[in-house]
Amino acid sequence: MSTPIAPDGCRRLRPGKTYGGKQGFDYFEGVARETVGSSGICMHLLTVPPGGRAKAHKHDSHETAIYVLSGTAVMYWGERLENCMETAAGDMVYIPANMPHLPVNRSSEPVTAVIARTDPSEQESVTLLPELEALVPV
Repeated sequence: MSTPIAPDGCRRLRPGKTYGGKQGFDYFEGVARETVGSSGICMHLLTVPPGGRAKAHKHDSHETAIYVLSGTAVMYWGERLENCMETAAGDMVYIPANMPHLPVNRSSEPVTAVIARTDPSEQESVTLLPELEALVPV
């Protein structure tokens, strides 16, 4: 729940409502153009359920930073998703702009992460890459 804009323009948010992202996950609303009027960044909380898998995608012209709070997952990345990175609680992950990627939670526990992007309206820069879906094993 957000608080009204303070005289100094600062806002406090508490994740509550979720929205469905193009990538196939539900995100908790956070700092974004839509919630606080940000002009250069968004930040939100994501929980990936056991067995959860995103759609292959990239963020056009925007960088992504991720801090894994809990759980373990793998992320495939590269022009043909040819690289695989394991992530665990405490890891920070950087994804350059326009980099195709696809995260998967193959564990039996949820994965929770804080995600920040240089796009204040996070979903505007998402481009789905369905032609890459079959390149990642189920």
